[in-house]
Amino acid sequence: MNIVKVRNLLIGEGRPKICIPITGRTKEEILLQTEVVKKSRPDLVEWRADWYGDARIEEKQREALESLKEALGELPLLVTFRTKQEGGQQKIDRDEYETFLRQILGSGLADLLDVELFMGEDLMERIVTAAHENGVAVVASSHDFLKTPPRQEILKRLLRMQELGADLLKIALMPCDPGDVLTLLEATWEMKKNYAKQPLITMSMGSMGVISRISGETFGSALTFGAAGQASAPGQIDARKLKEVLESLHTAGESTQGEAESKVVKRFAL
Repeated sequence: MNIVKVRNLLIGEGRPKICIPITGRTKEEILLQTEVVKKSRPDLVEWRADWYGDARIEEKQREALESLKEALGELPLLVTFRTKQEGGQQKIDRDEYETFLRQILGSGLADLLDVELFMGEDLMERIVTAAHENGVAVVASSHDFLKTPPRQEILKRLLRMQELGADLLKIALMPCDPGDVLTLLEATWEMKKNYAKQPLITMSMGSMGVISRISGETFGSALTFGAAGQASAPGQIDARKLKEVLESLHTAGESTQGEAESKVVKRFAL
């Protein structure tokens, strides 16, 4: 599987990387949240531009983005306009959505760009091409805040994102029962084991799905989202606590592997 390098960050290697969303409704709120987020020391930051009231006014959008980028320094930045139908704050039609994405690419200020699969495969292909020409990685995404589809449907969406050239493949689903969480995890592992050429970002939302946000290293999800104040989706864990858990699981996994290797060495040394 390919590792996606964004600045000095390697996604798809080691423990799952932690991304914290910024959800300010004004430029001032965005910058205040940025200072809070930086104290949690995430691996990357997501600007949820759909929370920003002037996101579709190019001059205002550029001004906010420039200030945010300056405040973040070397932290990689993912820019997302989450549509209303997939849990976002603003309604936007396809043409406006594509215009927004192209404005972000034209700014030269984004390291990664979220593109929703269901806004159209033709749109996805155009934006992937434009993004790669500008040195920007694409996170193809699909969200369902009502249910979890069958395993085969989850795989179908992830495979289609990969076929369309996305760098990271993201799906977030709402579980109705614990079985739905298992469905998401099973699909993640099957995709990782059999089909994935690109890193996966998968999660089951809400309190029931919290386990999926911390078990990525086991099942194959390379990135997870944590909160530092305002959460952008149900079930997000405080980023500092999330990092502690992920580091502990990663260290425990390395220790277990090391113990197993040591036992093998001792066995063959006898």
